[in-house]
Amino acid sequence: MSKKVLVVGAGLGGIATALRLAKQGFDVEILEKNKQAGGRLNQIKKDGFTFDTGPSFFSMSYEFEEFARDCGINLPFQYVELDPLYSVHIKGNPRIFHLYKDLDRLAEQFNDFEPGFRVKMEKYLKKSGALFDDTIDIVIKRNFNSLPAYLVALATVNPIHLPILFRSFYDQVKKHFSSKEARMIISLVAFFLGRTPFDTNAVYTLLSYTEFRHNGYFNVEGGMYKIVEGIVDELNKSNVKIHYNTEIVEFKEENGKLKYFIDQTGKQWTADSFLVNSDAANFRHTIFKRKGYESERMAKKSWTMGYLTIYLGINIKLPEINHHNYYLGEDFEGYAHNILHKKEVLDNPYYYVNVLSRKNPECAPEGCESLFFVCPVPNLLAKPDWRDKDQIVDKVIRDFSDRIGIGIGDHIVSKTVYTPIDWQDQFNLYMGSGLGLSHSLGQIGGFRPPNHDEDFENVFYAGASTVPGAGLPMAIISSKLATERILEFSSKK
Repeated sequence: MSKKVLVVGAGLGGIATALRLAKQGFDVEILEKNKQAGGRLNQIKKDGFTFDTGPSFFSMSYEFEEFARDCGINLPFQYVELDPLYSVHIKGNPRIFHLYKDLDRLAEQFNDFEPGFRVKMEKYLKKSGALFDDTIDIVIKRNFNSLPAYLVALATVNPIHLPILFRSFYDQVKKHFSSKEARMIISLVAFFLGRTPFDTNAVYTLLSYTEFRHNGYFNVEGGMYKIVEGIVDELNKSNVKIHYNTEIVEFKEENGKLKYFIDQTGKQWTADSFLVNSDAANFRHTIFKRKGYESERMAKKSWTMGYLTIYLGINIKLPEINHHNYYLGEDFEGYAHNILHKKEVLDNPYYYVNVLSRKNPECAPEGCESLFFVCPVPNLLAKPDWRDKDQIVDKVIRDFSDRIGIGIGDHIVSKTVYTPIDWQDQFNLYMGSGLGLSHSLGQIGGFRPPNHDEDFENVFYAGASTVPGAGLPMAIISSKLATERILEFSSKK
């Protein structure tokens, strides 16, 4: 059995795979470009404030529980269910919509806009639940060795879902709801995949089922980075060493296998097997320089949007603002159609605000709040110049201040901003695309960059741009699929 595994990248997929392998008796080392683990699931500590840098809640908690059982450990972090899931503010509408899992409480807020909302929602969730049940185990939680094998698996999915393949997420929602408010709010979850409801396939309406029925959303006590800290602590107990500030720049192959990676200092890193947790498409492009991942082809692939993220520490409390909030404008459809292509949409930005200190007071000094803003923006393919970032950030802060009736600008004591350039440079994300490759039909399942390498039989992948896709639970599933690959390869040696 080949026992030495080198993991490149300490994102969630990388550290989860490393722990799974260590518990299977492998000798595992991890290389990480940055000064701390986590990838996009990271943390900023500054001026007495703590900020989550990326994901601020998660779904499918049972995947994390299963991961802990697979590793023979107690789950190394505590989480609590969100109720409401989040709140939505629509400009020009005085009502704040709170997305409760209790459909009676949810429906009360929509009856003025959408008569019969509860019955319509039940019908919609029944359809999205059937999608989830009929696809999750067949096409999401399995490895496929070839595209034909994937297509054969797809053929076993209930054919009743076939028409959905030819609709957008928004079109599917429109079939169930008539008001712009209901359509806007129910389809908002498509943004969580890094695209809009108008260019996300209707298959992903299964996410509505995961929101309201299947499992819901969860916060981590102490902030989302506790997930990373907990897994890293377990890695330390298993004698897995993480080498920080170590970036792979080159490689050496021999007889159809990867012999070693070379870091920025020229040091060679050898192993029997290699797990790449850096973006699977971008790594093939920048390091392996693979056919199909040349610059011209990379630019033609479908990528997720960019993110402008703003981390503010303010010296006042905002007791009326909920933990998770979305601030939308009046022209949802126009905004969504242009966000990936036209920088002009940033004149009236839509954004999300997480008040981390609402449930985690230790993340801000007494009497203060820790705020995290996420504004979907064009990635660097559409907007390469971010010299106007300060103006855009000011617009977001002014709009938020107007919406809540409190001018927070004079109360800012800590401020950090990441543009798509920062996300690209710090986390090796192609053109600053926040979640890597999009989930278009031609880029999911067997059409996504596989988690086994095309040329090197001892190289495997985990993370957002390989199977099964983006999101924290998907990273955990990806770690399981990659572990299965490595175990299979190692058993042959």
